[in-house]
This record gives sequence, C-alpha cells and structure tokens, in this order.
Amino acid sequence: MTSTQTSPLPFLKGHGTENDFVIVPDTDNAVELPADLVARLCDRRAGIGGDGLLHVVRSAAHPEARAMAGEAEWFMDYRNADGSVAEMCGNGLRVFARYLEHAGHVTAGEIAIATRDGVKKVHLDKDGSVTVSMGRAVLPEDGVTVTVEGRSWPARNVNMGNPHAVAFVESLDHAGDLFTEPPYAPAEVYPEGVNIEFVADRGPRHVAMRVHERGSSETRSCGTGACAVAVAAARRDGVDPAESGTPATYTVDVLGGTLIITEHPDGEIEMTGPAVIVAEGTIDPSWLATATTA
Repeated sequence: MTSTQTSPLPFLKGHGTENDFVIVPDTDNAVELPADLVARLCDRRAGIGGDGLLHVVRSAAHPEARAMAGEAEWFMDYRNADGSVAEMCGNGLRVFARYLEHAGHVTAGEIAIATRDGVKKVHLDKDGSVTVSMGRAVLPEDGVTVTVEGRSWPARNVNMGNPHAVAFVESLDHAGDLFTEPPYAPAEVYPEGVNIEFVADRGPRHVAMRVHERGSSETRSCGTGACAVAVAAARRDGVDPAESGTPATYTVDVLGGTLIITEHPDGEIEMTGPAVIVAEGTIDPSWLATATTA
C-alpha cells in the first residue's frame, strides 16, 4: 500500500480471548503493508487498533508461502503491532480461521493454514470454539533471569515457533505494568527479542498468566505464550506426555478469557479457545495517504 492508493481498503476487526487484530483481506497479495502503515493501523488512538495485523493471502500468491500452497490454500502473513513480521500467533490463527469461515472461503471442520512456522491444522467447531494444532515445543537448555522492580526469577526457555521466557511468580502483580519489556539476562539467549510470560498457580493443572509480547507490549492474551506456559508448567510439575504416554491438559487463564492447552505424547500441542469477528468496513484512502507519509 502506498500513498497512490485511490480506493477504500477493506478491513475487519476480530479477537481471540481479547487478543485483537486488524484483518486485511488480500487474496492476490496486491496490498503493500510497510511497517509504518501496519503500526498506524494498529494504533488504538490514531488508527483502528489491534495487538497485531492479519494479512489474508492465498499461499500461491505469496513468495514466503508458495512452497506450502499444495498443503494450505491460505497464508497468515502476521505482523506485530509495531509493524514487524512475526513467525506465528496462536490467537491470530484462530481469528484468521474464523475470518475464512466468515468470508465463505471454508466451512466448519478441518482446515490447513500456512504460517511462517509451517502449515498449521485448525478445527472450526460448530459450538464456536476453534482448536489449533500448534506444533511441538522446543525446550532449549539456556534460560534467562527476568527482573521487575527489584525481584528476579529464572525463566524457562520455550520455543513455539517464536521465542518465550516463562517465569513462575507468586502473584501476577509482581510482573509490574508490562508497558515496557522487563529486563532479562543474558540478552544473547534471545537475539531477536522474546515474549515474556509471568505465571501464577490457580489449582491442579490450572494457571494464570500475563504476557509482554515482543513488539506489542502487554496483551490480553497470547496463544503461543499459553502453549509455552502449559509446557513449562507441565515440566515443572514432573509431567511429560512423551514419557507417560498420556496427554496432559492445562487450563490457562489470560486477561481476556481462558484457553485449554493439551500436549500429546507425540509432542503435538493443541489449543482451544474462542474467536470472534467484531466488525468490518473500509479504510479511507485519504487517511492511508496520510498514514504512509506521517
């Protein structure tokens, strides 16, 4: 998208457990989305507002997804609220699938969606919930220490296609305001930045979390973060489905609702939660021209 855009740009707004997104349908990958424009669109005062942007493109039309077109017709070109490109977003994937259903591209049941972290399987349930196959967690041995207002905690390194640092705390208030990224060390463990989760216990296999998302500040929910938290909590509790042969399910409360995370013996992780389309409309081309020159 450039300042030469002369027609209104269609958009939708959706959320998954209040992790909200601007959705830009663009079947043929004809819309340019430079980082500054994405940031303006996601601005909650000067734009539409969102924790990120879902660029909806056919896989065959996007150079990063063309090789996956045989497995998945649609590619989730995900951007953080600051305009940076991200590998994956679990809540975004549920909302992306809900949009495809809303637009008549798919029906309830199993679908496949291409992401920068590979092809993900999604099940659109008739009850309104969406279950996403999130892949397998990688647990690097190197972790970090996270510090907030004089308190420090060790944080477990969990990679869900994007990097996470999971710290267990007595109270979620200990995370501070999370407007800015909490300091962590050693910084070289996460050369491209990290999502930081603070986790408190609520009961057996039930935890609550707050998260500072890389590129987006604190968000109401983070799907990959909830998966990382469930895996970290399971290992802390001595639970490993690969060893027991039994799936492990954790309930993860986020600020915007609740997600159910199940890790299977083969390592595959499923996340179930709501996804809602809130509104749709068009963006004025004169605003677009201003947004790309501001």
